[in-house]
This record gives sequence, structure tokens and C-alpha cells, in this order.
Amino acid sequence: MTEFSCADYTFPLVARQQALRLLQLLEFVFVDIGLFERSSHFLPSNLMDAPGEFTRRVQQDLDASELRVADVFLQIGRDPAESSTNDPDPIVRGKNREVFARALEFCKEIGGTHMTGLPGVPHDSDEQDFALAAEETSWRLEQCRRAEVVYAVEPHVGSICADTARTRELLLQVKGLTLTLDYGHFIFAGEESKAVHSLLPYASHVHARAGARGRLQVGLAENTIDFEAMLAGLVALQYPGRLAMEYVWVDWQGCNCSDTLSETILLRQRLHEIFVSLNRKA
Repeated sequence: MTEFSCADYTFPLVARQQALRLLQLLEFVFVDIGLFERSSHFLPSNLMDAPGEFTRRVQQDLDASELRVADVFLQIGRDPAESSTNDPDPIVRGKNREVFARALEFCKEIGGTHMTGLPGVPHDSDEQDFALAAEETSWRLEQCRRAEVVYAVEPHVGSICADTARTRELLLQVKGLTLTLDYGHFIFAGEESKAVHSLLPYASHVHARAGARGRLQVGLAENTIDFEAMLAGLVALQYPGRLAMEYVWVDWQGCNCSDTLSETILLRQRLHEIFVSLNRKA
């Protein structure tokens, strides 16, 4: 059965040590680390300022909470458009590479084997935006291959991969690229779960939270994502990755309107029930 993880950034209003301890109390064994510049727990700028000390303290906190790393999710700017993967400015892209290289070292040093990044956002020219995204993503993928770390991008609302068709275009251009797949972004934009199922073979990590058309994050009672078919697809593919509970609390797209603690518990319980049912049918 697929193992569950939970994002540290599900609980941004408490200190890092408290968030990790909470995940332990909820009986998670794995954590998704959000290395976000907007994070209250793990900031790329702090990593760059003092990499050795930053890594040492993070490892101490992980050891204290007995958690293992499922994914390191890197977002260099305070939002996806700031210091984006495909920024037209070569100076920005060069600095991004420096941060990515350091983040990859950090991932390895804390025992991580999977990294997630963003694909890039629209700028001035669709053709150039996509070409730069493919170029930089290819570079990141190669760095991770050398380090024996799996690299994935997460298609998301507002990115150059905001729908399944554009996501497949990037996958075709960057051979060997995998996805951190979050159905919610596609469902929000109006696609059906059936369309998103076609991306399951490319998933090396999966984010799970309830969603609906026009609503990126909702309570489980309002969910329209077909989790049953999603999990059946993962089982059929013998998916080797982890399933991350990724409720967030942030003032964006109404994502500060959910009880992240209760919804995380409810969703994990529901997904566990689906897995049990699938195993009985097997």
C-alpha cells in the first residue's frame, strides 16, 4: 500500500519544530518539506546564507520528530512568478541555478531522494517561455540524475502547464521528466478527473487535497476529484512513490478557508479506506 506523507506547510502558523511534532503526533512517518521563500519554516535564502548550519538544524528537527523526507519542494521566489524557472533574464536564471544546486545538496544531506520544482510561468512570448522552461528543467533534471535524486515539476494554476495538454508538451520536450501530480489544479481550471488520469504514468509524487471546479481547495464533503479512480490507477501502475496530504493555509485562492488539521485527517482516512477496498478486490 502507498505510504502517506504530509506537507510541513499545511501548518504554517506554528513554529517548524511544532509543525513537525504535529505530523509525528498524527502518525505520519514522512514529511514533504516546502523550501519556499514565503515559508514560515524553511527559506531558500536562509539555506544560501548558511548552508551547513541550516542543514544541521533541519536534520536535528527531523531526528527529534522521527520523520523522514518524502520530497523537497523548491520555490525560489515568494510567488511562482518571482525568480521563475523560465525567467527571461539570464542573470535571474543563473542565480536560480545556484539556489537549485544548493537545494539539491540539502536534499541529499537530509536523506531526500525526491525534489519538486515549478515549470515556469507565462512572460512575454509563449514560444520563448516554453523553450526556456524546457531548457532549465532539462538542466535541473540532469543535476538530479547525477545526484541520484528523482526530479519532478508540479503543473499548477497560472503556470505554463496549467492544463493536461500543455503538461504533456513539456513531458515530450524533457525526456525522463516526472510529475508531482496534484489533480486540484486541473479540476480548478475545469478539466475532468478522467483527463488527469492520463498523467498518472508520469507521477513520481502525488499531492492530495479535496478540490472542485473554480475552487482549488475545499473540504472533503465538497470534493469533486475522483480519488477512487486515481488510486485505482496508481495501484494498477504499481506506483512506487508516496501520497502527500497537501492542504495548505495561505491567503490565495481561498486556501485560508479550510481547517487544515481536520481535513488532513479526514482525507487520509478516506484514501486509506479506498486503498483497503482496492486491495480486497485484487
